[in-house]
Amino acid sequence: MNTFDRYLHTVLTEGAVEAQRHGSATVEAHHLLLAVAAQAGTAPQRVLASVGLDHQAVLAALDREFEHSLSTVGVSPASFDLPAPSTVLKRPPTMGATGRLALERSFASVSRKKDLRPAHVLLGILRAEVGTVPRALALAGVDRADLLGRVHTAVANGELG
Repeated sequence: MNTFDRYLHTVLTEGAVEAQRHGSATVEAHHLLLAVAAQAGTAPQRVLASVGLDHQAVLAALDREFEHSLSTVGVSPASFDLPAPSTVLKRPPTMGATGRLALERSFASVSRKKDLRPAHVLLGILRAEVGTVPRALALAGVDRADLLGRVHTAVANGELG
């Protein structure tokens, strides 16, 4: 297994753990983003941290996005004693639509598999124009386009493994 394959396996495995922790039957792009942010010492984790997005900050941004989404339909989480998500699933989480699209965008960014790097996974996640991830990043005050451009430039220059 090469470096990219090991990294992808780790991100997919950790993404499934994040999904289960949040009571989700599917691994979505935001679970993959949490997994990327948790991979200490990797190039994608460092670029996220450089804009203030460590694992805890991504979690907080996703919580704000959830609250914001509920508020758009007139629901305030503070008004209810919402139960914690059930972490007991009948089977392990499967890949969801946004997770699958993030990976497809990652793989489409290179012409040969051997050119894939861990940062391509982050590129695939950040390239989403709509959805939980772009909303969470916007609510966290992160300029997604700037972050995407920085990751893309660094990948093109061979700076991010």
